[in-house]
Amino acid sequence: MADTAAIANSKKIRTIRQSPASVLREAFEAGSVAGIVELQELQFLTMAGVRVDPDTEAGTRVASVTGGLPPRSGEVRSTGDTAVLWLGPTEFLVVAPTDAHESLGGDLLQALRAALSDGEGQVVDLSANRTTFELSGPRARAVLEKGCSLDLHARVFSSGTALSTEIGNIPAILWKTGEEVYRIFPRASFAEFLGRWLLDAMREYASPEVP
Repeated sequence: MADTAAIANSKKIRTIRQSPASVLREAFEAGSVAGIVELQELQFLTMAGVRVDPDTEAGTRVASVTGGLPPRSGEVRSTGDTAVLWLGPTEFLVVAPTDAHESLGGDLLQALRAALSDGEGQVVDLSANRTTFELSGPRARAVLEKGCSLDLHARVFSSGTALSTEIGNIPAILWKTGEEVYRIFPRASFAEFLGRWLLDAMREYASPEVP
């Protein structure tokens, strides 16, 4: 009976939730240029902010849950669909699928809290704090370079790198997940602005080339 209620609650949550950039869904579809540059919002990923010293017993326990903690700036550790991004020497962002959230029956947050136990540190649910944009295609880097000061050349910003930066003057975390694929994590309150900025930066690629 409890399982039935949990499933029903999960379906209800999925129905009523609105993502921070949901108003731009159609604009993202219309503004994307297949095979050139495409933009979408990956809605409702589970995110947890973790503060823990990796060199402590608590850090070791947390690492066993997440598949490791990245040791330095820009690095990412992952296992399965769960990834850990470095934000500081003792600060990390854990990113996992939607179903990992406790409101949908997932146990990631509980597992992280249990791993921390009585050790010094903190686990905070940040799933509603940010959203996720995925920008992909051979022109994705050129779009980002219009408003990002990072050196995004592949020899510097390789696949698997994630850094805090600004894009269009909006603070965000930028994670290169593939050769032509980037995930962008803006705070929810900035999502619509950044989404529109990205669409504007993509606009030139939808226009026919001048002979």
